[in-house]
Amino acid sequence: MMNKTLMKSYIMRYDGKQSVLAEAMGISLSSLNAKINGKTAEFTQGEMDFIRKRYNLGLQEVSDIFFAQ
Repeated sequence: MMNKTLMKSYIMRYDGKQSVLAEAMGISLSSLNAKINGKTAEFTQGEMDFIRKRYNLGLQEVSDIFFAQ
C-alpha cells in the first residue's frame, strides 16, 4: 500500500504542485491522482524510478512511499 501523505509531502517540497510532477512525467493530473490514491491505477516501476531520481530518494525513502505497510 502506498503512503500517499508522504508522497504528497515530497511533491509539495520539490515541485510545489501535483500538476508540475504530472507534466514532468508526461501524464495527466487525473492519472497522477489516480495513482497516488491507488483506486484505479498504480505507479509502474519506471514511474517510481523517475520519482526516485527526480527527488533524489534513497531506497528506504522509496520503500516508505511506495511499499508502506
